[in-house]
Amino acid sequence: MTLITNLAKNAASAAKKLAILDTEQKNIILNAMACEIRASKYEIQQANELDLQAASENNLSAAMIDRLTLSPARIEDMASGLEDVAQLPDPVGGKRILGKQASGIEVQKMRVPLGVICMIYEARPNVTADAGALCFKSGNGVILRGGKEALNSSLAIAQVMHKVLDEYGLPKELITVVPDPDRALLLELMAQKEYIDLVIPRGGEGLIEFVTTHSAIPVIQHFKGVCHLYVDKDADLDMAIALLLNGKTQRTGVCNALEGLLVHQSIAREFLPKVRDVLSQAGVQVHACQSASAYFSCVNTLADDQFGQEYLGLEIAIRIVEDLTGALAHIDQFGSHHTEVICTDSPQAALQFQTQVDASVVMVNASSRFSDGGQLGLGAEIGIATTKLHAYGPMGLESLTTEKYLVNGFGNIRT
Repeated sequence: MTLITNLAKNAASAAKKLAILDTEQKNIILNAMACEIRASKYEIQQANELDLQAASENNLSAAMIDRLTLSPARIEDMASGLEDVAQLPDPVGGKRILGKQASGIEVQKMRVPLGVICMIYEARPNVTADAGALCFKSGNGVILRGGKEALNSSLAIAQVMHKVLDEYGLPKELITVVPDPDRALLLELMAQKEYIDLVIPRGGEGLIEFVTTHSAIPVIQHFKGVCHLYVDKDADLDMAIALLLNGKTQRTGVCNALEGLLVHQSIAREFLPKVRDVLSQAGVQVHACQSASAYFSCVNTLADDQFGQEYLGLEIAIRIVEDLTGALAHIDQFGSHHTEVICTDSPQAALQFQTQVDASVVMVNASSRFSDGGQLGLGAEIGIATTKLHAYGPMGLESLTTEKYLVNGFGNIRT
């Protein structure tokens, strides 16, 4: 039996052990993991330093290094995240009554774990803790295949979680990190449909396409975030500036950062000089359509087919559109089904935007940075699904479960 087959088989076997744990026991273990992460922060940072050193030697982008870095604050966020998951309602075992049928049978649906989830991700070592906690609470085993950029960090985090699992008599295979980033092993991993129930890739466009093309297991895509802010003719322009700056500059290397700004033509003359000033002060490079370029002294002019880039840095694409219909058409062509925002005082425009935009999160007068499981009340997320089966948008605990039918009869037979 190969390394990968053995990992997958052991994860499937370990997942069955979670069925005997009730919610209180799972929460106790999650809180213990949080404490152990805090106690092991020095060891985790040492491992992260090895990854950061290699990242620097390999000239990784600033966005990639930002995602890779585990500062003391981010390690504390990981620990707090586990405690947040412990506080969340447990979906497993929840029932919906569908009622007594004409035949006399009584029908319910009950939430159950998916089984074993395989997470494939790049330079995000915090995913190891987040995904491990969410899958544990939702009753799933998890196999974590991170990129080589974060391997030392991921193994260190997993070792901390394994220590707690061992203390509570649970198999460490509940949270498995693939120790070798070889792409050939990734292909073998995606063939383990006998043991793995779902694959969730989270990372760049190339990774998502590779996994989707080669996986023999169902895939939920967590695709790139080409998020837009559309400033309508009835917008509060000061609010629009605040939404623009927060969405673009608070943290650039994340999938819910703004990558595009669409401006109604009737307010462009008043609004775009304000945009020029604040983006210049923030050091943001502007790419713009020919009409919008006239408002900027330092600009890269884009052709109509050159929009839709995910910059993950201090860059943004700006386009003047004729009206709301034009904004909707642009988003339909260049959006990534992630997050779209409208700034407007018009209830009619807001309703039309939220109804017609095809994105997992559609916002009115709120920053794109709120497109996050914790911010939307899920407590935590395993990622943001940009495909629609079986989840769309930030995936919390409930998205990591499914439902099975429970039927009770009294000797009923079908006639």
